[in-house]
Amino acid sequence: MTSIERTAYPRFKRLITAHELHLFFAPTREEAAWAAERMDSDGHQLALLLALKSYQRMGWFPKPDEYPEMVVDFVRRTVELPEGTLPLYETGRTAERQRTEVRQRVGRKYQQSQARQIAEAAIRKEAAAKNRPADLINIALEKVVAAGLELPAFSPFDTMTSTIRTEVNVSICCGIHDRMSLAEQAGMLRLLEERDSDGTT
Repeated sequence: MTSIERTAYPRFKRLITAHELHLFFAPTREEAAWAAERMDSDGHQLALLLALKSYQRMGWFPKPDEYPEMVVDFVRRTVELPEGTLPLYETGRTAERQRTEVRQRVGRKYQQSQARQIAEAAIRKEAAAKNRPADLINIALEKVVAAGLELPAFSPFDTMTSTIRTEVNVSICCGIHDRMSLAEQAGMLRLLEERDSDGTT
């Protein structure tokens, strides 16, 4: 499994600077008004704004327990919600309706099958020349973002990359093997014969 830290997959950093908070997570007055129009409680407004700003920054919706406390507190203070207000996350159809509104506002589409197709095509094309999984994942990320689509979770990217990379490598090895004569194949196998008692080949 590829470590997400080795890729460009967007995620919350462990340490977010004050500059990054203001640059990426500060709701505008218009965004605050937009959230207030749709939510009837402070907690729901805060949750919606967190979803909006995070989606704008990363291109996917974090789970409720993935929001750093400093981001939650910063957004709450920026829109001047009461001290101690906690985000209240919707579930079911209400949550999906909110995500749809955020996507429309940001201008991205939720088409996971198309995103996976784009990612798979990019990985398969590049795997013939690149072998590092992180490089392949990064290329796929670029293609999905360029298409204006919401990013799938990291795990499907990683699994897809591993599967396609194995398929392409097997195909390359089989192609080399098929072009070798029987004598060359036998010579390759002899490279594995142990020459010394310590197991050296």
